[in-house]
Amino acid sequence: MKRGTILILIALVFLGVAVAMAASVLHDGVSARAKPTRLETFVARNARHLAIPRNARLSQNPVLDSPEIQHEARLHFADHCAICHGNDGNGDTPIGNGLYPKPPDLRKRETQDLSDGELFWIIENGVRFTGMPAFSSNGDHMAGNHGSAQDSWKLVHFIRHLPHLTAVERLEMERYNPKGLEDRAEEQEEDEFLNEATPKAKSESQSHRRK
Repeated sequence: MKRGTILILIALVFLGVAVAMAASVLHDGVSARAKPTRLETFVARNARHLAIPRNARLSQNPVLDSPEIQHEARLHFADHCAICHGNDGNGDTPIGNGLYPKPPDLRKRETQDLSDGELFWIIENGVRFTGMPAFSSNGDHMAGNHGSAQDSWKLVHFIRHLPHLTAVERLEMERYNPKGLEDRAEEQEEDEFLNEATPKAKSESQSHRRK
């Protein structure tokens, strides 16, 4: 086969791959409601793996796991991460379902098979072209809310625990989830009701004692 013919065939193959990739990415237009195709998911995961520096992938967690560390990370996750990932890490939340791609189920193998270093790097640096922001402690605007690199390492321990999260732990986390306007309004109404009822109860009690 002539060299020119081989080059044409190679070019056609690359063109076909490019067309397939474009069709995969642009399916359903630019809607965030769409679900990534298997090809897009495969390419994205491998691209993410290659984007994480090797030394970062091999990093060991310097924070020793303990019940205290788990408790701290659990409440941190509830306050900062659960709004997209859910308290149990399944990603089935109003915000998570509106993202493209959707947040992964952190309990499944695709996440649990990542090294501690990879999880830490993703938390600190985010993932480009997704809804995952960078929570790096290197002075960006998110750091003041998130905390230090130590907090990210603690979250790695908690992510490992997610497949074994108990009902009691999940209930505790719900008390630390960010509250929306409706929740705050409901709490305010309850507080006002209790504040109004308390003086009345005290007055009735004092009146009863006088009699």
